[in-house]
Amino acid sequence: METSLIGLAVLMFLIFFRVPLSVAMGTTGVLGFAYVQLFEFGNSRGMDAALNMVSQVSFETGLSYSLSVVPLFILMGNFITEAGLSSQLYRASHAFLGHFRGGLALSTVVSCGGFSAVCGSSMATAATMSKVAMPEMRKYNYADSLASGSIAAGGTLGILIPPSTILVIYGMMTETDIGKLFIAGLLPGLIGIIFYMAAVSVTVHLKPEQGPAAERSSWTERLVALKDVWGICFLFFIVMGGIYSGVFTPTEAAGIGASGAFFIALLRRKLTFKSLIDTLVSSVRTTAMLFFLVIGAVLFSNFINLAGLPDALKDGVLAMNLSPMLVILAIIGIYIILGCVLESMSMILLTVPVFYPLISAMGMDLIWFGILVVVVTEISLITPPVGLNVFVLRTVLPDLKLSTIFKGVTPFWIADIFRLILIALVPGVSLFLPGMVG
Repeated sequence: METSLIGLAVLMFLIFFRVPLSVAMGTTGVLGFAYVQLFEFGNSRGMDAALNMVSQVSFETGLSYSLSVVPLFILMGNFITEAGLSSQLYRASHAFLGHFRGGLALSTVVSCGGFSAVCGSSMATAATMSKVAMPEMRKYNYADSLASGSIAAGGTLGILIPPSTILVIYGMMTETDIGKLFIAGLLPGLIGIIFYMAAVSVTVHLKPEQGPAAERSSWTERLVALKDVWGICFLFFIVMGGIYSGVFTPTEAAGIGASGAFFIALLRRKLTFKSLIDTLVSSVRTTAMLFFLVIGAVLFSNFINLAGLPDALKDGVLAMNLSPMLVILAIIGIYIILGCVLESMSMILLTVPVFYPLISAMGMDLIWFGILVVVVTEISLITPPVGLNVFVLRTVLPDLKLSTIFKGVTPFWIADIFRLILIALVPGVSLFLPGMVG
């Protein structure tokens, strides 16, 4: 166990000095694996075993059927972005909610949730919706803090509402059914939208000048706006309906979703040969980055498993006879602390291999735990000092101050804390829909 703790310390040291996470995890995993083989198991060919592990893990990860959903869902999200459906989704939300006080911020949250249903990336959702929603909110003199906060917080829904790249990674690492994880994320995602809308309502109730009402749309305008979002509704129904009904697997659903998004972009005449090439190249780059992260995480996971950290943690906790809820509270506390210095994917890749054997040994549901972990990591996307979505917004809107955005997201991460408590205390929120799947 001491060796694995030293390995964790070395890894945090490398991350602190801005070594890329995949390189830091891979290097620590390979050297740690070789050290354990050589000095603890007496294997004189410890380094050869470690290098063989690198080739085997890289080969198996690249050919993993479970991970094949990742590039397909990334491609689907990129095609949807290229088709320009984000602006129409926002316009539809605006038509129904814009006339309320804070209505444009409410529209932003709803449209972020809708875009997340076909995107799967928090950063992409925040970056895309900032270009659509921020000019409109400034037009109606919304406070920059509320406007930017609603975009940054709404973007976090991208990693929970299916399809979610992080849920795919979690499912692969814990050997949990990815389809059921997707379905489990639906209800907590909807609750997140409701809680965020409540945060907007409380904010404008306390300070009405931050979110003035826009003009009311007629029912004709609403129906026209609603008609324009058929593409997103169609894709979500096909992808999630097919998985939920058992017609096809998540991988098949990802292929159908990517193909559907491609044809929607063609029908809307938004796809040129140049934009097609750019979309494909962008998808390949994002996929390569994620696969490098996964390979590094598996190498590091193999090292800490060989060194005995998960087993030692499991045995220690079971020996103390702690209640499951106390263990969950301790894990949540660790995630909140890590969220101050690490972004969401890093947290998942570093901690899940350590915690999930303990959760499984204590008889807790891994699907529920996966949703709980994703909700905690959502909070890390908008909390200082890292707050990845905040920095994405700052990049897209350079005239905004970081302090303004962090001030704006405060009501939203408070709402996230309440949602986290609800999911932790009532597992049925996450497990109700998966339990209905035949």
